Parts: sequence; C-alpha cells; structure tokens
Amino acid sequence: MVRDGIYYAGLLIAAGLGLTFVARPLGIPLFLLALFCLYFFRDPDRTAPEGPVAVAPADGRVVSVKAEPNGETRVSIFLNIFDVHVNRTPIAGTITGVAYQPGRFLVASREGASSDNEQNVVTVEGDGTRVVFKQIAGLIARRIVFWKKPGDAVRAGERIGLIKFGSRVDVFFGQEWEIAVNVRDRVAAGASVIARRKTEA
Repeated sequence: MVRDGIYYAGLLIAAGLGLTFVARPLGIPLFLLALFCLYFFRDPDRTAPEGPVAVAPADGRVVSVKAEPNGETRVSIFLNIFDVHVNRTPIAGTITGVAYQPGRFLVASREGASSDNEQNVVTVEGDGTRVVFKQIAGLIARRIVFWKKPGDAVRAGERIGLIKFGSRVDVFFGQEWEIAVNVRDRVAAGASVIARRKTEA
C-alpha cells in the first residue's frame, strides 16, 4: 500500500463521519471513495525475471508499438483507474537523467499524449544499454510522483514512483532490443517482459 492511499482514505473517512452526524446517508459516498483509494494505491510485490530483458514499467494495456524517426521503438502502456499505478524501472542500472516537462492533460490513451501531456522523462543506463521511459499524466491524473534522483542505482523492476488516477507510460528502446509485446497485450509492472536484448552474431 502506498502511503498516499492511507492519507486520502483517512481524510475521506473523517469527512464521511462528519456528514453522518448531519444525515447518515450523506457519509456513504465518502466511505465508498475511501475504499476505492485503498484499492487504487495498492502496491503488490513483483519479481522481475532474470536475464537480458526489460520489464514493463507499469501495469496496463499496450496501446502502441511504434518505430520512431531516430531508430528507436516506442512501447506505450495505458493505465486505467483500476490498474496498479506504482511505476517500476524497466532495466537495472543507474538513473542518468530526470527531466520534468509541463504540458496538457489529454486522454492518456491518445497518441498525442506522448508528446503533449505533462510528463517526467527518466533515463536508465546499465550493461551497455540505455532505456528511456516517460511517466505521462492523463485526463484525470494531475500529479506525477518520482522517488529517485540522478545517480541512483536501481534494480530491474524496482519501484520508482507513481502517477495518480489514470495515466500512460512510454518506453523507448534502441536497436539492440527486440520488442516482445504487441498492441492490446496486458502487462504487469516489474514482471512482464516487454523487450529482450538481441544476441550478437
């Protein structure tokens, strides 16, 4: 459980109790919202597979696998409000870059969200490769949380932050990677393999 969930649930329960003294039915919606917050901010343990692979940085559905003009391949994962929203690093290595970019709040499943929406761009380098991923806010999500900083060492699948209430995560792979997912696949953060390192001939 992410601490934020307990905080939000506590506030809603307190407000619900206050309304209950005025008229009992008024508190019920707030109690239900408190339960949803506890559900939304769940944080299950995950075990990343071993080997030269990259794992999903987020739970959700793959909405795009697209070749970029610079030769990279972008894998986009859309998180609805019922998905786990804790984000994880795709590969082990060192965080070499973190760049926040303000922007719009388009529906996160739209293609334009990748470039136009508010986002946090993270670069991880390790074992001779580099992977960039973006935490992207959506229509409902209004806060991106990132718990690490440049220079931090991370394990594959390690928790690095979250995006609150609906969002998108894009991952960019160089040509040394072979994509292992397709559009409409569902993935689990820190557990599902989304790319594999190509073996040299």
